[in-house]
Amino acid sequence: MSNVVPGSTGAWMLAARPATLTAAFAPVAVGTACAWSVGGFRWDAALAALIGAFLIQIATNFANDMYDFQKGADTEARLGPTRAAQAGLLSGAELRRGIIVSFGMALGTGLYLTWIAGPLVVVIGLASMAAGLAYTGGPFPLAYNGLGDVFVMAFFGFVAVCGTAFVQALYVPDIAWLASIPIGALATGILVVNNVRDFEGDRRAGKTTIVARFGRSVGVQEYALLLFASYATPVGMYVLGWSSVWIGLPWLTLPWAFRLFRSVKHDRGIALNQTLAGTAKLLSAFGVLLGVGIVL
Repeated sequence: MSNVVPGSTGAWMLAARPATLTAAFAPVAVGTACAWSVGGFRWDAALAALIGAFLIQIATNFANDMYDFQKGADTEARLGPTRAAQAGLLSGAELRRGIIVSFGMALGTGLYLTWIAGPLVVVIGLASMAAGLAYTGGPFPLAYNGLGDVFVMAFFGFVAVCGTAFVQALYVPDIAWLASIPIGALATGILVVNNVRDFEGDRRAGKTTIVARFGRSVGVQEYALLLFASYATPVGMYVLGWSSVWIGLPWLTLPWAFRLFRSVKHDRGIALNQTLAGTAKLLSAFGVLLGVGIVL
C-alpha cells in the first residue's frame, strides 16, 4: 500500500472494496433469473437494480471504513486488508462525501425503478441505505451489537433477491423467496469469516459480534450452518417441484465449500484473508449457477 497516494483514485478504490461487490451482484443475478422464470425479465430494470446495488454496497463500504476507524475497531493491529481511513489515505470528511455521492447516484437508479415498479421501490431503497449506514454507524450500530449477521441475511438475501425480481415481474415470484436463502446465507458467510478472523480485536474495541460474544467455535458452527442452508435449499426447491434437476448446478461448488470450511475451522489470523476472498468468490459462482438452474 506504500504506492497508494492519500486522496488518490487508488485510495478510493481501496475504500470501495470492489472484491465485496459479489455480495451485490449475486442477488441481482438470482432475482433476475427468478423474474425470467415467470416471464417477467426486463433488461433495463435488471441493469438499474445492479447499478443501484453496487452503489449502495460501495456507500456502505465507505461508511464501514469511516465508522470502524472512528470507533477504534480498525487499528495498526488490523489483520484484514488495509482500510483507507486507518491507513491515512482518506479522511473522515472525504469518506463522508463519498457516502453522499454514492447514495445520491443510487437514488437516481431508484427513481427510474420507481417509474417502472411503483412507490414500493422507494421504501426498499431508503431502507437499504438506512441499513447500510446503521451497520456500523448511528446510536445503535448493528455490527457492534450482534445484529450484523441478521442485517446481511435480510438485505443481501431476501430484500435484494426479491426486490430485483419485483422491479422486473412487478410481483415477487414464490421461487424468489427460497432462492434468497442461499444467497443471503453465503453473503453472511463472508461476514462470519471476517468476524472469526477479528474476534479478539473486536472484543478489545467493544464490537460485540456473535463470534466476539460467544467464541470462535460458535463462528465456525455458524459458517457450517450457513453452508448447509445454502446447499440444502436447491434440494428443497427440486423436491417441491419449483424447479427442474438443473437447480442442482450449485452443488458443483460443494468441494470448494468444504475446503473453505476447513480453513475457517483450522486457520487463524491473516491466513483467513484468503478464505474471506474465497467465500466471496463462492457466492458469485453459486449465484450464477443457481440463476442458470432457475432459468433452465
